[in-house]
Amino acid sequence: MDASLGALLWRIAGQWQWRPEVLLPVGLAAGLYLRGARRLRRAHPARSVAARWRVACYLGGAGAIVVALCSPLELLAELSFSAHMIQHQLLLMVAPPLLLLGEPFPSLTWGLPPRLRPIVGAVLARPGPVRSALRWLTWMPVAGGLYTLVLWGWHYPRFYEAALGRPPLHDLEHLTFFAAAILFWWPIVNPAPRLRRLGTGMLYGVRIGYLILATAQNTLLGAVLGLAERVLYPSYAAAPRLLEGWSPVDDQAFGGGVMWSGSHMFLIGVLVLLHRALDTERPGPVGQNEDARPPAVV
Repeated sequence: MDASLGALLWRIAGQWQWRPEVLLPVGLAAGLYLRGARRLRRAHPARSVAARWRVACYLGGAGAIVVALCSPLELLAELSFSAHMIQHQLLLMVAPPLLLLGEPFPSLTWGLPPRLRPIVGAVLARPGPVRSALRWLTWMPVAGGLYTLVLWGWHYPRFYEAALGRPPLHDLEHLTFFAAAILFWWPIVNPAPRLRRLGTGMLYGVRIGYLILATAQNTLLGAVLGLAERVLYPSYAAAPRLLEGWSPVDDQAFGGGVMWSGSHMFLIGVLVLLHRALDTERPGPVGQNEDARPPAVV
């Protein structure tokens, strides 16, 4: 690595970007969430859905979004396919499940001013177009299909290159990744508002199968990218090499490996669901299984 490239990397390493279109909504949501979580703990001290571990999950998910879109990783993604795949994994595999594990809607609703709280709560909790649309979009065949379509579609070379060359289109790519991942993870985490009863043994099996299929298609895409013998994305062939002897094909292979290995994070969800499924079959008090957890506030 020559001195000029070393200087470039040093300059990039210190460049956290002020992106108000990212930081303001993420910061506002985090502030509402924390205020709502405090109110929930006071109102429901014995059975609050805003437990500390959920708050930690939500803040971790918000932090993952900031790291993906505002840290030097955003600049490195223009030079390295591997860095870009790490960025995508944060938006697909880290931030969405953490945010949903934080039970965001009850806390966000309770964080609103008192006049708005019942209006938003009614929209989410009562039957209506919003709840119906959310229920349909989070149905496993729809959520899984949208996730797969968005993931494979944006990695098609023509669309990927178009996004790299146009910042607004690149932002749209990241937004659709994140939105599709939220829908994908919803039936697994099953946050409030509870749209379906997912505690029976059969539905645990369906959710496990859903995650296994997702692991397979993510692994396949990682293999297609990682085992290609030519550079699929010309922008990276023309970019400066970050490491001596590290060719664009090597970078692409490593990036495919990032997606390949990252897809096995789905198996963590499989193990958790297996544990819960076995736990529901154990004899004991009703309060021990998933269906007996406190009702959602929203």
